[in-house]
Amino acid sequence: MKTPQTLFLAWQDPNSRFWFPIGRLTFDGTEYKFVYTQGVKEAQHQCDFEPLYSFPHLNQVYTSTQLFPVFSNRLLPRSRPDYASFLQWLNISDHEDSPLAILARSGGQRETDSLAVFPRPEADAAGQYQLHFFAHGLRHLPESAIERINHLEPEEKLWLAHEFQNPHDSQALTLHTENHYIVGYCPRYLRSEVFELLLKEPSSVDLRVERVNLPPTPLQFRLLCRITTSCNQDFRPFSGEEYQPLIKEDVATASLISPP
Repeated sequence: MKTPQTLFLAWQDPNSRFWFPIGRLTFDGTEYKFVYTQGVKEAQHQCDFEPLYSFPHLNQVYTSTQLFPVFSNRLLPRSRPDYASFLQWLNISDHEDSPLAILARSGGQRETDSLAVFPRPEADAAGQYQLHFFAHGLRHLPESAIERINHLEPEEKLWLAHEFQNPHDSQALTLHTENHYIVGYCPRYLRSEVFELLLKEPSSVDLRVERVNLPPTPLQFRLLCRITTSCNQDFRPFSGEEYQPLIKEDVATASLISPP
């Protein structure tokens, strides 16, 4: 498993439930750097987004030799007795459990806020991109669907479908099995990239079951999925305008600071 070096931070408006990519975290092996992205402009325009407490200035590059609290607080402490089980849920070995790897795989979501984390995947030697995520929306599914999920096998193929008549979310992307069981939803903050892939070259998108974590694992960690795509060389995921830094990181700022 290759540890991601770039993570994006997404924010969900509590009223509209829309997701916006608002920030980017990078790590060069020594220093962490956070900067707001262009997506924050749309979040402000549409939903009156306010800067995060840890990063109060939009036009600031934040640096630190330690992982910023807004990210580190989303990690399960290694001292917890269930830490080893948590790594199994994520399908991460104990020698690959770097903070960024865990955040990238888990999504870093908490019930107490509206933030999520996801990685920028890098192409492998074969020119393929891989993206892992846990299926969303399982608590809204009937018991028969949960039972079907519990019997899924690793590497079993899944399909994506646009649920455009969904009264709650006309952009919903469902995950379903060959025999048409809906087994979850694609996370909203990933949909723009997945839609782009499906529109450009649908046959290049391969969705598989990575791991099923049986009860008593919480539903939010029940079904781990993996998307693999081998798109044209001009495709680079999460490279659109909304993912670009709000300010140029190589331009000197008044001060490079670590948040409180």
